[in-house]
Amino acid sequence: MPPAGSSVQLAGPLAADATRTATGVSGKRGKRRGGTSPWAYVGIAAIVLYCLAPFYWMVVSALRRPADQFSNKAFPWPISLTNFESAFKPSNGFGRALLNSLVVAGLTTILTLIIGITAAYVLARLEFRFKNVILAAIIATSMFPGISLLVPLLKLFVSIHWINTFQAMILPSMSFALPLAVFNLTAFFKQMPFALEEAAQIDGASPMQAFRKVILPLAAPGVFTTAILTFIAAWNEFIIALSVTNKQDMRTAPVITSLFTGQYGYDQPFGTQMAAGVVVTVPLVILVLFFQRRIVEGLTSGGVK
Repeated sequence: MPPAGSSVQLAGPLAADATRTATGVSGKRGKRRGGTSPWAYVGIAAIVLYCLAPFYWMVVSALRRPADQFSNKAFPWPISLTNFESAFKPSNGFGRALLNSLVVAGLTTILTLIIGITAAYVLARLEFRFKNVILAAIIATSMFPGISLLVPLLKLFVSIHWINTFQAMILPSMSFALPLAVFNLTAFFKQMPFALEEAAQIDGASPMQAFRKVILPLAAPGVFTTAILTFIAAWNEFIIALSVTNKQDMRTAPVITSLFTGQYGYDQPFGTQMAAGVVVTVPLVILVLFFQRRIVEGLTSGGVK
């Protein structure tokens, strides 16, 4: 037996076989790592171009002069900011509409997270009868198209005098966002070991303290992803906000953008609408790009253990 710390030397055919085996394995690994097909990059580039082309054309159309708004050139020249100035004219009410959208989307996100986190934690941690039925019913509510609920909602809001109020826009948005939030967060909480809470309670923490100080910080990626998705959905909501408001100072940005009028009242303000679309979309794009790592972490958590 060789002494400790020494290496065993192979000689003759054994050494040759070992060398060939090691070379073959390393060669296969190298091919596997560096063998990505060029067509994969072509496919990725095609998908990226397909997704970004509408946004690029919106930006280009917003930067054209009003006289060139129907031009088909790929780059606007000369560049003009007239469309942005027109979008923010006081008569359009676009600035107030942006504030309304921020209030509606922000409150919808906060309330959805408060209710969604609580419900998801109960469904993930507690055992009770019909738990799976309740979860299935929550998910099933998201299958109803929003347009099918518009007439009863409108009749209800008229009867309780909620027309032209924020709650008439927030509550329907929550009803569509909550099922997705509960579903995502339930799956996220389920993949967390219960021993974390037990250890915190052994150290003297109450169940609520264990949840607030141990589980909730660890669930930050899932919570953050749910918040981003809820905010984007509420920010872009159109049909409910259009139906429950008839005053300009209560309308949201997507609704105000669709109601822009041209110089003479009957012409289509294409460039102004594109400028408003850029203002509405760019903050969301920056938000997603800035927090893309956390979003990916939240979407993929629980997929691999």
